[in-house]
Amino acid sequence: MKPTPVILASSSPRRASLLKALGIPFRRVAPDVDETHPPGESVRRYVRRLAIEKALSVANRRPHAWVIAGDTTVVLDDALLGKPRHAREARRMLRQLSGRSHRVLSGIALVRGDRNSIRSAVSSTRVTFRPLSDDVIRWYVRTGEPLDKAGAYGVQEKGGMLVTRIDGSYSNVVGFPLEKFYELWRAAGLPLPA
Repeated sequence: MKPTPVILASSSPRRASLLKALGIPFRRVAPDVDETHPPGESVRRYVRRLAIEKALSVANRRPHAWVIAGDTTVVLDDALLGKPRHAREARRMLRQLSGRSHRVLSGIALVRGDRNSIRSAVSSTRVTFRPLSDDVIRWYVRTGEPLDKAGAYGVQEKGGMLVTRIDGSYSNVVGFPLEKFYELWRAAGLPLPA
């Protein structure tokens, strides 16, 4: 039986790594969408909408493939902490997260253009940081790791040392909630990998 054509609409190496670990063959195509968060839009709606828009932007070009997309953001006191633009902003975000809990929300979408099929879900995880000294924050920012990650940290890398507790999905904090992906995949009637 011919494998189901799958495209990951993401340039995230973390999402690609998690999908590869599942044994699902896929290709990557970077989506082209505006990620601006409009005032008044809830965070849940925002991450779900972006995941769907990313998937659709690729599905419109590749209608015979299943397209998987996601979007992840960090929320602290109702403020979104996206990817820092520079080291100074990363240090500011890490100071804000120090010794506190925040939420990580990920939207995930599975789309097939030629079937007009759109499935999506949102995962939310509570993450607690240890108190961080200025020395630790400077060290972590110097690693370069925070600069391409929402909230300025990667739990699957050195940033995992900053975290004391995760309540919910670990893979969601990485940026691709596997439990939600499984639900969407099975709801679409797709086979589990061999």
